[in-house]
Amino acid sequence: MNEMVSKWIVTMFAVVLLVGLTAGLARADNKETAINLVKSAVAYIATNGVEKGLDVLNDPTSEFVKGELYVFAYDMNGVMMANSFKQNLVGQNVLDVPDTAGKKYRREMVEVARTKGSGWVDYQSQNPKTKKMEQKTTYIEKAGDLIICCGIFK
Repeated sequence: MNEMVSKWIVTMFAVVLLVGLTAGLARADNKETAINLVKSAVAYIATNGVEKGLDVLNDPTSEFVKGELYVFAYDMNGVMMANSFKQNLVGQNVLDVPDTAGKKYRREMVEVARTKGSGWVDYQSQNPKTKKMEQKTTYIEKAGDLIICCGIFK
């Protein structure tokens, strides 16, 4: 019986390890997809202009929505310019609206855009699938006077 218990423990450990590795790879894939979506949106705006670009980014059926990943945009003052899933925020200055931990993460997004041109910003946000507050990381890239973004839950 001890041998059976040992085999069960080893099997369960292997399953937990495999699930953990798979989740880690999925997060890495999502990070790569987020970066690619942002870079594609920046290129789209450069080719088609800001107005048409923002129209597309506000469309939930556009090419810039991939499952739970979608591209959104702010101007350099923190005004939401595009968000296909939070249309009520478009046109609003949300620069000083904090996450649930009190972090004014959009200020950090503006700072990263101004000083580095691109990067990642971490904050808390409600996951639309689970309805729970979760850690989120968002890739941002400056495109003229816009900050183009795509976030993933960690």
